[in-house]
Amino acid sequence: MSENEKLTGIERDLVVQYLIDGNVPVTLTPFDAKNDNSQKVHPLNSQIFPVAIKGEDFSINQNEILITNPSPSTMSFINKDLKVEFYFNRVGLYFVSTLKKNKNGLVLNIPEKIERIIDIVEDKTYDFSAKLYFTFEGKQDLSVNCIPWENTQLFSRPVWKSIPLENQKKAKTLLEKYVEAAKIEKNAGNGIQLIPICNYLTYDNQIKMESMENRKNPLSILYVDHERIVFGCKESDFNFKTGNEYGLKLIFSIKKGPIISRDIFITFVVNKIYKDECFPEKLCADCCYTTIQEEDVRFIFEKATSKLFI
Repeated sequence: MSENEKLTGIERDLVVQYLIDGNVPVTLTPFDAKNDNSQKVHPLNSQIFPVAIKGEDFSINQNEILITNPSPSTMSFINKDLKVEFYFNRVGLYFVSTLKKNKNGLVLNIPEKIERIIDIVEDKTYDFSAKLYFTFEGKQDLSVNCIPWENTQLFSRPVWKSIPLENQKKAKTLLEKYVEAAKIEKNAGNGIQLIPICNYLTYDNQIKMESMENRKNPLSILYVDHERIVFGCKESDFNFKTGNEYGLKLIFSIKKGPIISRDIFITFVVNKIYKDECFPEKLCADCCYTTIQEEDVRFIFEKATSKLFI
């Protein structure tokens, strides 16, 4: 495939044939031509909800996609312009088409031009982040970036109301199960980290197509204090192992003075992996520090609790 953003002619025909032959799922997202809103990041309470359609639920004939088993969500898109996204050999592609209804079902016309998905890169700086170091197949100094999860407040005591109201019933079921296990295993400390864990596992992440399929993403930091740190991720992004020890650099930005950041180097062991069959793609790793300098314990304690370390 060429590096051009738009595919036409033979390349476009190859992609259409791939859709026909490959049983490839597609994702439908409402499209605003004036503001290409499907390329932007939307909060979860946004009215823009992508809908995934399995390959077996549509067919293609003469450059038309016929959706044979539409869901109620798909039906709500009738007569709307949609962004139709899919992966071709791991490359994210899309085209824009209007969903129409005919006697056979719902139809999307495949236009003459198919375009590449272009990732929107947000240049963010964080007051706190981390870098995880590990060894894989004998290779040293491999690392993964870790950034704060956008739906939690680090260095403050987790509260139940931080969990969206519509998720609290599912989260309560998980919390009760995890608390019962913690009483037996005695490995959760005061257990306060279980709130962001339940929040993360039950959070309804929207479908987001990227320029490349199965790209590794940074790990999410859900909780941190002077004794432990909790990560959340898709299971495909990192393979945590219970009992394994890893190296970690905690990075605290310093906004004033000649030093850019305070870096704290620690090691930790994975204390417990939390996941649930209702949310199979996500997991949380509750990790306890194994080595940390006393002055760093004091620094993190005072930052996390706003109390003096005595």
